[in-house]
Amino acid sequence: MYYSNGNYEAFARPEKPADVDRKSAYLVGAGLASLAAACFLVRDGQMKGEHIHILEEMNIAGGACDGINDPTKGFVIRGGREMENHFECLWDLFRSIPSLETEGVSVLDEYYWLNKKDPNYSLMRATVNRGEDAHTDGKFGLSDKAAMEIVKLFFTKDEDLYDKTIQDVFTEDFYKSNFWLYWRTMFAFEEWHSALEMKLYIQRFIHHIGGLPDFSALKFTKYNQYESLILPMVKYLESHGVNFQYNTQVTNVIFEKEGNKKIAKQIVCIHNGKEEKIDLVEDDLVFVTNGSCTENATLGDHDTAPVLNTEEGGCWRLWRNIAEQDPDFGHPDKFCTNIKATNWESATVTTLDDRIPPYIEKVCKRDPFSGKVVTGGIITVKDSSWLMSYTLNRQPHFKSQPEDQLVVWVYGLFTDVPGDFIKKPMKECTGYEITQEWLYHLGVPVDEIPEMAKNSARAIPCMMPYITAFFMPRTAGDRPKVVPEGCVNFAFLGQFADTVRDTVFTTEYSVRTAMEAVYTLLDVDRGVPEVFNSCYDIRVLLDSTSKMMDGKKITDMKLPLKAKMVEKKLFKEIQGTVIEELLQRYKLI
Repeated sequence: MYYSNGNYEAFARPEKPADVDRKSAYLVGAGLASLAAACFLVRDGQMKGEHIHILEEMNIAGGACDGINDPTKGFVIRGGREMENHFECLWDLFRSIPSLETEGVSVLDEYYWLNKKDPNYSLMRATVNRGEDAHTDGKFGLSDKAAMEIVKLFFTKDEDLYDKTIQDVFTEDFYKSNFWLYWRTMFAFEEWHSALEMKLYIQRFIHHIGGLPDFSALKFTKYNQYESLILPMVKYLESHGVNFQYNTQVTNVIFEKEGNKKIAKQIVCIHNGKEEKIDLVEDDLVFVTNGSCTENATLGDHDTAPVLNTEEGGCWRLWRNIAEQDPDFGHPDKFCTNIKATNWESATVTTLDDRIPPYIEKVCKRDPFSGKVVTGGIITVKDSSWLMSYTLNRQPHFKSQPEDQLVVWVYGLFTDVPGDFIKKPMKECTGYEITQEWLYHLGVPVDEIPEMAKNSARAIPCMMPYITAFFMPRTAGDRPKVVPEGCVNFAFLGQFADTVRDTVFTTEYSVRTAMEAVYTLLDVDRGVPEVFNSCYDIRVLLDSTSKMMDGKKITDMKLPLKAKMVEKKLFKEIQGTVIEELLQRYKLI
């Protein structure tokens, strides 16, 4: 497996890998990473679909990319996925997946057309005082000290950040900035999360710094991710004869070692309540999604709070059983043993009549029933005790959604502190109570809130114990390599497998690990697109610096006298050069 860039290999089809017709594949889990791996096996590996077996614990595919109309509860979305134009592996995949809505076009085609005609941007990024504009004005509010802390982190080597937290590298100056408000709510970072992941995010998305305040960097699907992304993949795979086996919990993969080789020899699983064993040979390839951010997620309803499930989930148990066999298989306990640090809660609110929508429109400044971009990303309630954010994607968000209803996604980063209207921690609240808290911050008159929350909306809360588990501080080896050292027929997939330079908690990461795994085990002779190299582009670095300085010039920075003298000498040296031209172009001098 190797990396490539440019369009020379982007549109090329690889030759059929040697001996692929005698190989088969078993994929554990039916989330985005696993489905992507199956698609790459079919498209690039040219493996027969009937040789591919997907073993899924639940009775539905999709993993964390969900979107369900539960007949007993209503519409449920546990989370959403923000995407951008430089998700190279994701778009490489979806250019080949046929649309379910328009004959003869791909999922990428319809996504591209949609976001061209209806580009995403926010007109209200944050509120205070129950629906008023937080007056952030697109400014980051970084002091010189905070800006230098970001620069220092950007240039720090990965190994110098092992097991360090964000609070190890930033001071109060940084936490007071709008930059941190935008950043933590968009990506769900907390101070105790990994400084390494924070650095990787800054490097990965440095080209989108200017789009942080208004989300103009983002693109979204037409419907929820299950209907827009997962279902087309499932239909594609089914059309190729891929076998889906649901209600199957894989509990272990047994390995044998022959010299330096590690060979997966058996899959142990429970299918419909009965233990089964699948014996393997070297030509049987095994792909395991290790760990899960939605494992043990529990739903409440409008009248019931969700229960925080702290039992060991099947996904973590599987990884533990595999990891016990070799240190190269990672250390799951680094990610799944501190639920207090990895949980947060979301809720899906569905409006039932015409009373709430006017308040939404007043805040987001758009007609939520237009079928176009509504909030353009999350609106963060800056003065919320729960640090609540909420979003309305294009409506309808579900194909079956009634025309007069809106589906709103709400989440809170702080689940264990009392609310501002409901004086209870979010984790103890019913959907009805969460709706009241949301309506309070939306600006609904206080005396109307209880009745409106009861009769004009339904909310389904979801508690997720491990939703930010992949942000926990880590060191080398905690996340296993996509294909661990010596493995000849086994690979890890998803957010807890380790690949270079890319960032977890993204659809791109899932698809990238899938592509790397398939290309490695099948020896597919085609390059995996490298991570977009914006952090090495001087133009991007200058532009992002200008944006983070809120338009200030380099000469405005407060520097010691000695540094000022050096600065003056440097400016003299660059006069009339392309360096001066670049600094002027990006408004730094």
